[in-house]
Amino acid sequence: MNSSATIVQRLWNYCNVLRDDLNDFVACFHAANRHDRRPTWSPEMPEGRWRSYTYDELLARDKVSLDIFWLRDKTLEDSASLPAPDVLATEIVQDLQAALAQFAAIAKDLGAEQNLDESLVG
Repeated sequence: MNSSATIVQRLWNYCNVLRDDLNDFVACFHAANRHDRRPTWSPEMPEGRWRSYTYDELLARDKVSLDIFWLRDKTLEDSASLPAPDVLATEIVQDLQAALAQFAAIAKDLGAEQNLDESLVG
């Protein structure tokens, strides 16, 4: 596969990963007809992931923020079960290094080799 085809394939793979993570949202979104949208959240169904708010409900929020969430990450409720800070920091560094390596490979495929850290380029 040539380099542009490789880049396109990598981007599509990434999009498919994102799409898999967003399947519930896509199913509820009804892009073709927004009037078909129905919330999956209700007081009786608090785990529903699709929720609509009225204009008045938004205005009633503190600072009228659109940073809206209602689902809690139950794994974060017990801070005693969290990994040690050094473990979290190491995991973050590893994730960032892996992401940089992937972007470096894409940049290399595009011909931008002169300014890349050689430790990131495979």
